[in-house]
Amino acid sequence: MTLLAVGHGTRDPAGAAVIRALLDRLRVLRPGLPVVESYAEITEPSLEDALAGLPAVRSPVVAVPLMLGRGYHTLVDIPGRAGPYVTVARPLGPHPLLAGALADRLGRDRHADAVVLGAAGTSDQRGVADAAAAAHLLGRRLRRPVSYGLAAGAGPELAEVVRGLRARGARRIAVASYLLAPGHFHDRMLAAGADAVAPPLGVHDALARVVLRRYDEAVTAAAAGARIRGRRAVSRAG
Repeated sequence: MTLLAVGHGTRDPAGAAVIRALLDRLRVLRPGLPVVESYAEITEPSLEDALAGLPAVRSPVVAVPLMLGRGYHTLVDIPGRAGPYVTVARPLGPHPLLAGALADRLGRDRHADAVVLGAAGTSDQRGVADAAAAAHLLGRRLRRPVSYGLAAGAGPELAEVVRGLRARGARRIAVASYLLAPGHFHDRMLAAGADAVAPPLGVHDALARVVLRRYDEAVTAAAAGARIRGRRAVSRAG
């Protein structure tokens, strides 16, 4: 099997560097597993170029979206571009391991008067629900209420959430950056009016473990599907 990691893509070189470092961490944690880099947009190599660059005699490929919730890329774009012979894994979040990583990135700011999970954003309401679920998991981890806001998209706007908390008396507000790497969305979080904005998840072992879990889940599901198809073929032949 090959793990084809599909990042969103960014114009920020620091963001691409973080993704490459994360993939290097996957190779350390799972020696022998081929890990291939690709992106849905902006950054090279594209998903198609990465697939074309695989050996002519290909082992099965699992595409793992390096994205934290459901949306156009994870539900439509990547499955459509990957083709019928590539298994596409679920997006990375929400997941309790990611809540632990967010708490680590917050550090002492977890004790601020208010904590808000800041997500990139999506126009897909399923993605908004994923951000809300991630905030709930972080709240369970911190044992306190955690709001959520989006840097863009159709959900609650992060800056408005921060203003609302301030109006209700919160003196120090911290944002947990529910992002993989720096770039446009993290810049928007920095400008949302909070007193502290945590770094993105970055090269955190919890994040790397979630990537590998999504890969393993997809491998298991593909094998189960193959067995079912095999039984149906035998039944039709009989």
